[in-house]
Amino acid sequence: MRFLTRKLVKPEDLNANNTLFGGRLLAWVDEEAAIFAGIETRHKRVVTKRISEIDFIAPARQGDIVEIGVRLKKVGITSVTLEVQVRDLTSEQIIVEIDEMVFVCVDEGGKPVKHSLRK
Repeated sequence: MRFLTRKLVKPEDLNANNTLFGGRLLAWVDEEAAIFAGIETRHKRVVTKRISEIDFIAPARQGDIVEIGVRLKKVGITSVTLEVQVRDLTSEQIIVEIDEMVFVCVDEGGKPVKHSLRK
């Protein structure tokens, strides 16, 4: 698992319970995973195809720094499957785990295309 991105939890990221809003966290995860998939496949256009069960394990609070880890799990002809983990930078407490996020490389028209996986 490579932890490449860190985010500071700010007041505008909080829900009514004063913890990190799940939707905000998922937006961060989707962006980081898409960047990772694009770099690994050497393709500019990747789209999220599927996200498996999302396991919210622990909350993050204002002032926490969370880091997003991504690992290449499977490689298809037009797709890659990633595993994602989000943790607190200081305690390394797992906040969220996603077993599989599938990204597909597409052309300008949105049709799947073959990728050239980075070596």
